[in-house]
Amino acid sequence: LAVSHSHIRMSVQFYGWEVVDDGASYTGVLLEPSQRPQNRGVYTMYHGTSVASARLIIANGFQQSQRGMLGKGVYVSRDKKKAQCYPLNSSSSNRVVFELRVRVGRVKRIDMDNHPMQFTWHTHGYDTAWVPPKCGMMAVKSGKEEDCVFDPKRVTVVGIADAPDTTIRTELQELLAKTSKKSGRGDGDSADVCPLCKRKTQQGAQHIKQQCWKCGQNLCILMSKHFCPGRP
Repeated sequence: LAVSHSHIRMSVQFYGWEVVDDGASYTGVLLEPSQRPQNRGVYTMYHGTSVASARLIIANGFQQSQRGMLGKGVYVSRDKKKAQCYPLNSSSSNRVVFELRVRVGRVKRIDMDNHPMQFTWHTHGYDTAWVPPKCGMMAVKSGKEEDCVFDPKRVTVVGIADAPDTTIRTELQELLAKTSKKSGRGDGDSADVCPLCKRKTQQGAQHIKQQCWKCGQNLCILMSKHFCPGRP
């Protein structure tokens, strides 16, 4: 049976787009749980801690945990729900969740119990160990994604994602703003943000903006998605 396609025509209507950013080019990307982090990417992650420890971390930075299922490092997750469970055996009235910017550097995937590099990944030249979700490791009973970053300087607190109440949230936000301003990264992180794509501009250079040919909405060429009004 011979079929000729020479006279077949297709009409395609396109009313928007959506892309997945893997963080290799832009900072602060929040990956999907099973999406592999790119080496040298900068990602949004979370860390759960106590109220008292939250104050110390904001004031002095993170310290390495000396033990854990991946060895020494700062334990973080891109899964906010996982971070909300820490500290373990603590009540919700004593739990704070930080929003972080994490420079992962070189990443090693650890996806099984007794992995040969489970505790030695850093000695092999890796900066971060990554446990993907639902990989079957007995040590991760929740099945949620987890990361261990060896160097605490790669982890920066940028916001308070969760707090027991408004009073504590406000206190920690004020402390964070004061610490950020003192270290010189507060204004630089919040200034010169494109109002359309919400990404920071480089050295204040404005992003290129265009109008959608279909609906006329103003768009930044770096927006990750756009759907014309009335078209889900």
